[in-house]
Amino acid sequence: MAEACITFSDLTLGYNNHPAVHHLTGTVAKGSLTAIVGANGSGKSTLMKGIVGVLKPISGKVAVKSGNRIAYLPQQSELDRSFPARVVDLVSLGLWPRRGLLGRYRPEDCDAVSRALVAVGLAGFEKRPIDTLSGGQLQRALFARVLVQDADLILLDEPFNAIDMKTLSDLIALIKRWHQESRTILVVAHDFDLVREHFPQALLLARQPVAWGDARKTLAPENLLRARQFHEAWDETAPWCGPDDAHSHHHDGEHHHHHDHAPDAIHKGAA
Repeated sequence: MAEACITFSDLTLGYNNHPAVHHLTGTVAKGSLTAIVGANGSGKSTLMKGIVGVLKPISGKVAVKSGNRIAYLPQQSELDRSFPARVVDLVSLGLWPRRGLLGRYRPEDCDAVSRALVAVGLAGFEKRPIDTLSGGQLQRALFARVLVQDADLILLDEPFNAIDMKTLSDLIALIKRWHQESRTILVVAHDFDLVREHFPQALLLARQPVAWGDARKTLAPENLLRARQFHEAWDETAPWCGPDDAHSHHHDGEHHHHHDHAPDAIHKGAA
């Protein structure tokens, strides 16, 4: 059995005690590449925040195997592009976990930043202000920041939004390179065809897990229909279901049944 990098134990996450993801149980294998998919508001970004520790569980727990370095790339919309920073400043932020906020950068750090910029196709962009970058160029710079972090676990929240096809192709290639290096990668994605083509594993969410396992099986029409029905049937006013209502979730495309009374929805805008 594959070694677990992340373990979910009846995990429920949300905001102001309003669950956004609930009763998630299972493991993410070390070295796996998994897409997290579902409709807007299905809990994808909430789950990423829970894994990285930005959001504490309402109940249950999420555990990342000890010793794993984590790189987390939030959605572009969460980045303040008006901040007066250059590309080299943005990418160098990836060195913080090793050097600290006030740590002195070494020659090898500068080399690592330069190599990362070359790897994402931004050689020569070091001094460009980030507010002058296109969406695709900014995402390349953010991937360069992830590169210099040299993380074991990489979490990417909607990295393919608002980018051109060439950038998409280059970023997919980079993700596959990380996968070949046995890093564990979770990516929030919307394009089902892209997931089927490039991702071995997928987790389909509709505030609760609908299917999880082989990407093509997970995205089978019956699972997508079930996810849509769960999402459309959500009762915004119903009380939160307690632990006694939990259902264990299993991999390989299996699902568990929807609760008769769904829990409160999360705040608008959370995904």
